[in-house]
Amino acid sequence: MPEPVVDRSHWPAENVIFTVAALDLRVDPEPHPFHLAQQAQAADNWSQEIAANPALFDGPMVLQHKVDIRGGVISSRAHVVPFSTFLWWRKTRPPGAALHLFGLPVILSSDGAVIAIRMGRHTANPGRVYCAAGSLDPGDIVDGRCDIDGNMKREVREETGLDLADSVASSGFQALYSDDRVTLFRTFRFHETAETLIDRIAAHIAAEAEPEIDEALAIVSPDPDLHDYPPFMAPILAQIFAGKAED
Repeated sequence: MPEPVVDRSHWPAENVIFTVAALDLRVDPEPHPFHLAQQAQAADNWSQEIAANPALFDGPMVLQHKVDIRGGVISSRAHVVPFSTFLWWRKTRPPGAALHLFGLPVILSSDGAVIAIRMGRHTANPGRVYCAAGSLDPGDIVDGRCDIDGNMKREVREETGLDLADSVASSGFQALYSDDRVTLFRTFRFHETAETLIDRIAAHIAAEAEPEIDEALAIVSPDPDLHDYPPFMAPILAQIFAGKAED
């Protein structure tokens, strides 16, 4: 097994939210080392994945190779890989091979709810509930770096029909990491109530030929067992409902 690519002894503790001072998220044009080493295995696994779920699409996405967190500064080097490579990495997670870094826009309604979505059964995260978000892809690369805000705006528009430009964003990013996953998040406060936002998203879903999500949900409790959340949602919800989210 490869050695870890970076010393994490100076990183914040896992699942502890911290304020991001700066981002330096570079994308290298060369192939990802994990992809080069595991192409055959990833292809074999992809055959099994699409046999079980033919709706999956093997599009390009950004997968980190090296990430460091030091004094609130997150720096990384990433590569574009096929989605099939990412699924194989997610299944195997060899130490030090890669990390998944992504942005999570936390939509807040005027009456204090977190607006989340439930992923469709035909997706790679069936039934999971989290804020509308998605992995970085080549369209999110600007001047050789990952554009997290652009990614957030695109994903929210595609999945919900909402425009983050119509909201008030928090002043900067916060982050947490665990299990080779780095989550960058910020809040976006809309002037509409949860009921109105849910109705708008429902109309968007109904108009889509192949929607990614089943429904939108108004979360009004930090209870981590309320829905089928991925691990990063619990500490974020706890902070939001404790009133500690950055403005």
